[in-house]
Parts: sequence; C-alpha cells; structure tokens
Amino acid sequence: MSRLSELASIVGHQHVVSGEELYSRPQDFWNSTPTVALGLVKPGNVEEVSAILALCDRHAQPVVIEGGRTNLVHATQATGETVLMSLERMNAILSLDTDDMTAEVEAGVILETLQAAVQQKGLRFGLDLGARGSATIGGVLATNAGGFQALRYGVARDQVLGLECVLANGKVLSHLVPYVKDNTGYDLKQLFIGSEGTLGAITRAMLRLHPSPQSVNTALLAFENFGAVVGALNTMKRALRGELSSFEIMWREFYDFNVGALCPHAPPLPTGHPFYVLCETEGFDSEADEAQFEAVMADLLENGGAADIVLAQSSRQRSDFWRIREEFGPEMDLFKVMVDFDVSLPISKMDTFVQETEALLAREVPENLGLHVIGHLGDGNLHIATGLPTPERKLDVQRLIYGLVRRHGGSISAEHGVGLAKKDFLNHSRTPEEIATMRAIKAALDPRNILNPGKIL
Repeated sequence: MSRLSELASIVGHQHVVSGEELYSRPQDFWNSTPTVALGLVKPGNVEEVSAILALCDRHAQPVVIEGGRTNLVHATQATGETVLMSLERMNAILSLDTDDMTAEVEAGVILETLQAAVQQKGLRFGLDLGARGSATIGGVLATNAGGFQALRYGVARDQVLGLECVLANGKVLSHLVPYVKDNTGYDLKQLFIGSEGTLGAITRAMLRLHPSPQSVNTALLAFENFGAVVGALNTMKRALRGELSSFEIMWREFYDFNVGALCPHAPPLPTGHPFYVLCETEGFDSEADEAQFEAVMADLLENGGAADIVLAQSSRQRSDFWRIREEFGPEMDLFKVMVDFDVSLPISKMDTFVQETEALLAREVPENLGLHVIGHLGDGNLHIATGLPTPERKLDVQRLIYGLVRRHGGSISAEHGVGLAKKDFLNHSRTPEEIATMRAIKAALDPRNILNPGKIL
C-alpha cells in the first residue's frame, strides 16, 4: 500500500491530495514556486492527527504541518518525499467563556474568524497582524507571531493558557487549563509555541481574552529626529493611562514611497519628514479617552516633540492611515528581488543601526534599489526591506545586515520565526550552548527527525 493510501485509510480519500495536484499550487503566499510534496493530508480531529503522526514515525516519513501559508521564512517548504498536513478542517471555536474570558479553539481557526466571534461577546483577542484573514491559530502559535498590538497585549505566547499537542510518535499532550496560575512543573506548552512545527503539532488551544475596548483614537505624526520619536513614545506611555496599543514607526523613504503609490494627491501628512509614527489607543470611556488623546497630541505638537500631527476623524480615515503602514503591494513591485529582515534591537540603538545599514549598503552593494524601514517601535521590532536587480548578491546583503544585528546585540528574528531562511544565522543571536540544548530537545521529542526537518536547526 502506498503512503498516500495509508493516510487515506485514516482520513478518507477525499481528504488526501496527491503531489501531482499540489504542483499547480504556489508554495505559499509570498512564493509562486510550485508546491513540491508527496501529498497533502487533512485530518478532521486530534485522533486522526495522532494516527497520521504515529504512522509517519514508524516509517520515518517527513511531515510538514501547514497553517495559513503566509509565513515569511520558508517554514513550510517541503520536498518530493514530504507529506504536508493541513489542519484546515479542524476549525471549530469550541467555547467562549465570558466569565473566565477564555476561548478554546482548534488549530485551524482563522485569526480573523476568532476576532469577529469574540467581538460579538464584548471581548478582544490580543493579537492582530496583516495576515489576519488567512493565518490560523495553530500557525500564529507555532511561529509565536507578534503583530501590531504586542505593545499592549504581548505576542502570541502571551495569549495562551493551555495547549493540546501531538508528538512525533502520535502521543497526545493535553493541558487545556483556563487559568493563568499553574505552577506544576515544566511549562510544556512553551516548547511548542514558536517551534515552527518541529517538536509537535498544535491541535487545540485555550486562549486568554480581554474586555473589548469601546473607543479607538488614531493619529499620524511626523518627526524631525529619532530622539523626539522615542520621547513621544515614552510620553504616551505615561500620559495615556495604559491605553496605547500601537506605535508604528516609518522611516521617510518607506512613507514617501507608499504615499506616492497609494494617495499621491492627498497624503495625510506631507512627505519629506525623516520619521512618521502611526499611533493608536483603545479605551473604555469614549469622551474622556478622546479628550485625553487630543490633549497629549496637542502637547507633543506645541512643545516641539512632533513636527506635524493629523488625527483620524472617521473609521475611513483610520483605515487610510493603516493602509499606508500595511500595504506592501507597491513595495513588492519595486523590489523584484526582495531581501527583507525582521529584527529586534534595543530602541536606543535603532537609529544608529539604520544609519549604518544605509551606509553599508551604499558602500558594499551600490546596486541596491532602496531601503525601506518600518516597525513596531514600542516592542523593539524593525522590518527592513531592500531590493536587488538580480538575485546573485542576496546572501551578501543578508550577511551584512545580520552582521550589524549581531554587533548591536539584536535578534535576527523578532516575530517571523527562523524556518529555512534564517537558520544559517541562528548563531548570531543564540550561543552554542543554547543551540546544543535546542538540538537535545529536538532529539528527545522527535528522534526520527520527521517533523519539519531542516527548519530552525
């Protein structure tokens, strides 16, 4: 019996896709290369996931677990001998508890679907990102996604109270507790969050929720120097009573380019300033929150912290502001061979890092097509992109930029994971002892190396 036939005996023939059929599908959202795999299996429950992995473990059959396929580090790239496993059929929101403020969900639930469901109950799930319409809960947990509101709510791992996971040998670990305090030995769920499917398959999660804010205030600010940006961030943290949820920075080249592509005749703020910030607060008293927000913005403008400010006067204008930050279509058209980075740095070193990056690229890779820098400044995360006319020097650019990250004590991956794209640079952010410990954990949980082999390590 062929491997796909064995898998079909577990899930049904209608839930197995052959490698030939997959070849017409792009590898992921960012990569138009055809999908190469032995086949794709779609289990419908944890028992089927367990049976699939037990079968694959017995035969040393490599397995890659897919989520929404919007990862940026080739974390789901497979080979012709690999079985892909999608949990898209496991997409139930099993419970929403308004007293405990928790949600129990299967791993295939789409992030935006969960956001909408909890909103109807007057609650908020504290994670949001651009791929909300396709990213699955299992995927965002497996990659420990960050997003736009980490400043207030934390990253993906901060939303998790308990997990159900299936190990490589098919054994199920289930600890779906609905409370925060659980000091009963090793916190095993943390092994799987951020492991990119290399240690086990996340099948279910107990997630913490928050009261849904009743007010939103949004502003776009321009600054003449980086010190003023940092000063504004600290002022807002103090003056806005803990309501600051987003503080997104854009360097001039990115802002000017995206405004020129998206709204050239009516930019919300004039181009040409060195720095722009999109900030947002969420609160529970509409009138008081708006008054406080406007007072803080007026103080920043009057006392020299900000060069210019515009406040969103409607939900449409708010969406227009966020579109400048979130829309990457024009950038992808400009940077045909894109080299992008997702790094963490101490805020105090960011401006120097960007200046050194500009100088380094100008000197070492003068054929580069520009440098776009944006980021979640409040949690120390920068996204950097440049483009090349041809792909030959892509590795040179990576070595230069990751070398700078290492010199400044940063992380080569803030929120996108490691996958294949960054694994050769893992030693820039982790010590040999840490990497050896990671290898030991991998060997203990997946001794046959069937789960997403070759990723991270």
